Amino acid sequence: MGAIRKVSIEEGCISCSLCQDYCAEVFQVEDGEDCVVREDAPKHFDAKAEAIRDAARDCPVEVIAVEEAN
Repeated sequence: MGAIRKVSIEEGCISCSLCQDYCAEVFQVEDGEDCVVREDAPKHFDAKAEAIRDAARDCPVEVIAVEEAN
C-alpha cells in the first residue's frame, strides 16, 4: 500500500460516526449531518493511515474513498 493521497466521502453517508470514532483527526460528523473530511486532514494521513483504512473498510455504507499514491 502506498501513502494516502486523498480521502473523500461519497454520497450516501448515514451519519453513523463510526469513521469519526476510528479517526477524529480526519473525519468529522456533526449531529444529523453527513461526515466531512476535516480541512487539516492531510497532515494526519501518514500517522493515521491504518485508522483511515480501517474506517473505510468498516463503513457500513461504503462511502469513504481512499486514494493511494503510486
